[in-house]
Amino acid sequence: MAEPTPRRNEPRLRPAPLLFEPAEAAGDPEHFFDLESLDDPRALLARATELTLAFRAAADRAVEFQAIAAAQLADPRRFDRLTTADIAERAEWTEDYAKKMVEFGRELLRGADGRGPEPV
Repeated sequence: MAEPTPRRNEPRLRPAPLLFEPAEAAGDPEHFFDLESLDDPRALLARATELTLAFRAAADRAVEFQAIAAAQLADPRRFDRLTTADIAERAEWTEDYAKKMVEFGRELLRGADGRGPEPV
């Protein structure tokens, strides 16, 4: 059995909350999470760092969910199973990357319930 990825064993970061921007602010290319309104460079650095960590944590988590979905879609027990080429096309990945994501998703699923899907 493959060992879990190191990222899976690390504690989750508690990033700064990502607040949705009002529609009028989102249309302004100079506006970004109110950072442009901060005059103090220390406060700007602190808030920009919080946002950077929040976006990284969100991106990492989203990739995990992509991998889980790819593994579930490739599961040979599904009657509507997709090939890795089909998954790659839907996600706009290369087929090699889709294969890696399916395996990563299987590792995550095995870690979640101890069993996981049958190997292909």
